Amino acid sequence: MSDLLERLRGRGWRMTSQRRVVAEVLDGEHVHLTADEVLVRAAEKLPEISRATVYNTLGELVSLGEVIEVATDGRAKRYDPNARTPHQHLVCSGCGAIRDVRPQGDPLADLPSTERYGFTVEAAEVTYRGVCPACAA
Repeated sequence: MSDLLERLRGRGWRMTSQRRVVAEVLDGEHVHLTADEVLVRAAEKLPEISRATVYNTLGELVSLGEVIEVATDGRAKRYDPNARTPHQHLVCSGCGAIRDVRPQGDPLADLPSTERYGFTVEAAEVTYRGVCPACAA
């Protein structure tokens, strides 16, 4: 059973066949699918699944904190099931490919107190941008 499915079962989330398929599609390392990509892959496993069900399920998973919604430069939102391990993203400016990265150090420590303007900073989201090997070729 996938890590995401295990987490959802542990929360007592009602596991319908449609929800299970969406969770299975999201399983894996470096998974950053758009809602439409989730729909296509889910429909391969369960042809009767609807667009509304996929979108609603993704919304629920984000609300539960089990999936992260990743938005990059006006492209379609992507869904990342790696919600339990702190990480940042590396995004290709050519094709939009996204990889999870775990840089060393604390990004919160990199923001000087003079630049915090009295805020109590609770989290930092850093996106690294570059060109992937396929686009660079």
